[in-house]
This record gives sequence, structure tokens and C-alpha cells, in this order.
Amino acid sequence: MADTHTQGGAGEGIRTFPFPVEHSVGGVGMQVGPMDVGRTWHSDAPLDRVHRIDFHVVMLFDDGPVRHMIDFAEHEARAGDLLWIRPGQVHRFSRSGGYRGTVLTMQPGFLPRATVEATGLYRYDLPPLLRPDAPQLAGLRAALTYLRGEYDDGGAGATLPLSLHTAVLRHSLTAFLLRLAHLAASSEEAARRQGDTTFTLFRDAVERDFATNHSVSAYADALGYSRRTLVRAVRAATGETPKGFIDKRVVLEAKRLLAHTDLPIGRVGAAVGFPDPANFSKFFQLHTGSTPVAFRAELR
Repeated sequence: MADTHTQGGAGEGIRTFPFPVEHSVGGVGMQVGPMDVGRTWHSDAPLDRVHRIDFHVVMLFDDGPVRHMIDFAEHEARAGDLLWIRPGQVHRFSRSGGYRGTVLTMQPGFLPRATVEATGLYRYDLPPLLRPDAPQLAGLRAALTYLRGEYDDGGAGATLPLSLHTAVLRHSLTAFLLRLAHLAASSEEAARRQGDTTFTLFRDAVERDFATNHSVSAYADALGYSRRTLVRAVRAATGETPKGFIDKRVVLEAKRLLAHTDLPIGRVGAAVGFPDPANFSKFFQLHTGSTPVAFRAELR
């Protein structure tokens, strides 16, 4: 049974679960098999509670729909969809019994640096929910099936010594991840094309400066657009106002800090641009319906 630890070590924080090496073949830092979450990792904890993992998980669904929360956003996966959860992301399983398919787990250090960079393993900006078309899905299934066959070959009656088995697994895993990374990058590019250049520049500016700048006018001035132009572009791309877009990003960061850290509420507020703790609490409650204190307590 996997050991668990909590953020900061003081009291009961959000639980973080390590890679379940006891289920590995020959200590190899990956697993692939049927989607049996209880066996695959941290079977000692209720998975419908918010938690984190320190490894990658890729789930390819044969059934659905399944609702899964990642970084406080709900995603609905259907048959043929994939969910890619990266180390450190807060997530929660639904109570649905629709988790059917294949699951791949892997330790961050199993692959060499060049492969990590080529496959975008730490591109947290890429979407976690991926919906391949029929040819892409066929390629991913074939690569995953081959990887699973090589992984299973490491058990009793293995046809290769452990060193060669590990090398074959790394190459097979790389082939699958390159397909997956291409799909993720293509999904992101498609999302980019839905918005025009104005929105893209605004989104990038918000991602860079949201912790210190909450002003729509300030973003418009910095980007060289009128406020009206910015409003039209953001509405066309997202269906919401620029202020709503900024506030949503601030709220997400606040939630991450409340969940991931033991920082005092005042310091969390200051980290997202609210030096006055009272103003931060009012802002957070307005947008979430919960106080920062209550939100953190619910997770622990």
C-alpha cells in the first residue's frame, strides 16, 4: 500500500500520493493496464476526495461519460477520450462507475531529459482532456497496446533481461507519448485559432500579470487596444468579459495556493494581488460562494 504525505507537514493538508512502486514490474517506473484505480494507486484513500499525485497519469476511456475534476475544473470524458493528469495537479474522481479503459502511470524520472522536453511532460498549459479523431485514436490505441504488451513481458517468463526490458519500455513509452503530445499541442492550437490575436495577447498578458494587475483598462492600454475592442475580442473567444476572465484566473490561483500550501490566508491574498485580507476574502466568497477558510477546510 502506498505511503502518503501532506503538504507542509503541519496538520492534515491535502494528501499527496507517491508512485506505487509495489505494483511495478521489476521496479520499472511505469505501469500500464486495465483502468482499476483502486489497484493502480493509493487504494487506501477515498478517491472522490481532492488529492494530488507526484507522477503522471494518462487514462484512455472505453466508457463514459465520466466527470473528473482537475485543478478545480470539471471535465467530462467520453469513450475514446483521454485525460492526462500531471504531477502536482489537484484532482478528484467522481463517484461514477464509468472508469473503464486503460490507465498509464509513470514516474517523472523514468524518461531521459530529451524525451521529457520533446513530449511536453510539464506543459501544464496544455488541456488535460483530449479528444482524438478516429485516426488519432487508432494510432494511440495501437501504441498503447504495444506498450502494454512490452510491459506485461516483464513479469514471470520474461523474454528479456531487466536492463533490456527497461530500455524497450522507455522507447515504447516515448512513441506513445509523442503521439499524445502531438494531440495535446494540436488541441491547444485549435483552441488558439478560435480566438483572434487580440484575445491571444490578452490571455498571455493575464497569465503573466494576473497576480499584480486586475485592471481591464490597464491591459487594454498595455496591449494598445481600446477597452471596447478588448471586450469584443474576449467575448467572441470565451463568452465572458475581460474582467470575468481575469477574476477567474485569480480565483484559480487562490484555490491552488489554498489547497497546495499552508500559507496564511492573508499571504494567499497578497500573492494574487490583494494586500488587504478582508478584500481578498470578500472577492473569493463573491466568486466561489465560500470563504477562503471554509474552502481550505473542505479539502482537508
